Amino acid sequence: MLKAQYKTRGLVPQDVIEAVAFAKPELKEGQVLLEMLAAPINPSDVLTLTGQYGILPPLPAIGGNEGVAKVVEHGTNVSSPEIGQTVLIPVGIGSWATHIVADAKALTPLPNGVDPIQLSMITINPPTASLLLSEFVDLQQGDWVIQNAANSGVGSYLIKLAKLRGLKTVNIVRRESLIQPLMDAGADVVLVDGIIDGKNLTQRVKAATDSAAIKLGIDAVGGSATERLGETLAEGATLVNYGAMSGEPCSIAPTLIIFKDITVRGFWLAKWFQRATPEQQKEVFGNIISLIATGKLSAPIHAIYLIKDIKQAVAAAASGQRNGKVVLVKE
Repeated sequence: MLKAQYKTRGLVPQDVIEAVAFAKPELKEGQVLLEMLAAPINPSDVLTLTGQYGILPPLPAIGGNEGVAKVVEHGTNVSSPEIGQTVLIPVGIGSWATHIVADAKALTPLPNGVDPIQLSMITINPPTASLLLSEFVDLQQGDWVIQNAANSGVGSYLIKLAKLRGLKTVNIVRRESLIQPLMDAGADVVLVDGIIDGKNLTQRVKAATDSAAIKLGIDAVGGSATERLGETLAEGATLVNYGAMSGEPCSIAPTLIIFKDITVRGFWLAKWFQRATPEQQKEVFGNIISLIATGKLSAPIHAIYLIKDIKQAVAAAASGQRNGKVVLVKE
């Protein structure tokens, strides 16, 4: 049994985490032993290792905030979920481990027989993408949405969810090699950020969308990229920031806020969880699980690693040169 543990935080995330062996734990009443099937490495996980995320667990800690597992052993007074049942690993419990102890009552059963790698990513990125499309602007079929970091986990889900809802997407990326994969995934327009052939981003977005009025912009980069996104939006539009991949504060000209009446909002899934009712959460996750189980929703995978190779896995996840998610598996 192995767990990916860190006792300190540092600027190089792979340097602070290591695979540590541990003995099979004794189960208390009401507990079950889980065998991890798959657990992704998200940008928030990397920021947690560097100490730059909004919530930091006490040290020492086990990495990972989401994933799926199967029940392999019951403690006393436990009858469900059944042995062999696929379940969602509770958020924040530390999913980067071959085996995990959890309270049976805290487990959410998932469909058996569905790709565990795709199921492992349902807790963070898909609901973020879904809620970004529904919580801020009343979008109608045929409306356009623009996002940057379109090749990210959230970005790839957003493209597919928008397509399913009859929305059109403009997707901003940093390199040309990402254009075709996103077009193949269902993107309507994919553009490289910056000035290309003497034309700025706004000019190229207008040309690609026939000057459509874009009411929603979604920013995961921050810095000057926020302003470039804002410049493409229609008057009275909303610009939502949910990340800062550039490592810089969001920059946006007052003229966009004053004269173009752009509303700037922020989104953090953890805050939504705090406000949402159990019924609202069930509706969002039920829809996502159904779409994944039927093959209508999936995310690209960059690489799969074993827990014992956690340092290489974190280094790959922290790299800006990947196209898809890095996922950990037990074997």
